[in-house]
Amino acid sequence: MQPIEESELILNSRNAIYHLNLLPEELALKIFLVGDPGRVPQVSKYFDRIEVKQQHREFITHTGYIGTERYSVISTGIGTDNIDIVMNELDALVNIDFSSRTIKPQLTRLQIIRIGTSGSLQKEIPVDSLVACTHGLGIDNLLNFYRLEFNGAEQEILQAFITHTQLQQRFAHPSISSASTFLLKHFTDGYIHGITVTCPGFYGPQGRILRLGLSQPELIERLTSFACGPYRVTNFEMETSAIYGLGNLLGHRCLSLNVIVANRISKTFSANGLQAVERLIKKTLDTVCSMPH
Repeated sequence: MQPIEESELILNSRNAIYHLNLLPEELALKIFLVGDPGRVPQVSKYFDRIEVKQQHREFITHTGYIGTERYSVISTGIGTDNIDIVMNELDALVNIDFSSRTIKPQLTRLQIIRIGTSGSLQKEIPVDSLVACTHGLGIDNLLNFYRLEFNGAEQEILQAFITHTQLQQRFAHPSISSASTFLLKHFTDGYIHGITVTCPGFYGPQGRILRLGLSQPELIERLTSFACGPYRVTNFEMETSAIYGLGNLLGHRCLSLNVIVANRISKTFSANGLQAVERLIKKTLDTVCSMPH
């Protein structure tokens, strides 16, 4: 097998993967992803002990234990471009031999759960609600650089979405990927299930107007009114579709959980976003720790 070149698999001076600054032994197989670097200690404070702390740029990692189970919590920063880095490097840490620079013959599957914040696109999903995302629907272009194929159900939703929104006429062709059903089934009590749309920005791509006019002023209404069978768009943010798409391509189990901090229809914002995030963190950890190991 041809070794992966130094320009493609970049390792730093301590032989750690470049952006995450992690050695393979510093990563757990069960991972929590958070956007905000400040949220890493919010999660790891619930660990019984922390054995690894690493940081490079906005990527902070704490690895430790809850009971006998080992977990890592990693900050990704904002956007699918960062998720592209994080997901590829996480996979490299477990599935590429750094000494030979070759893919391992036996592949390892990671469990990856995003703990994030999001905006609601339905009036009846108020701020501080919790959403477990059934699908990540990307309008951000990242997954178009990969050989992503859709199953029948995904293709049906995607075609209905394109017809309804007409977004492909001026933007990258939308993509869709599903959550891990193995993980999703554990997150039902207290969670709303629905499609999460992933946008390539926070202002114009999410229909916000400050000083600039929008090329798609009807975007919010089209997202809110979309439905395909039992599925509708519940929320949007900037990471989920990339986590699901890359995770599925690489063979990992992924789930995105979000607390709603803004309702874009009722124009409301959470009175205490930090407390809402804390509630999601605790509920997520309680559920994960009760799952079969």
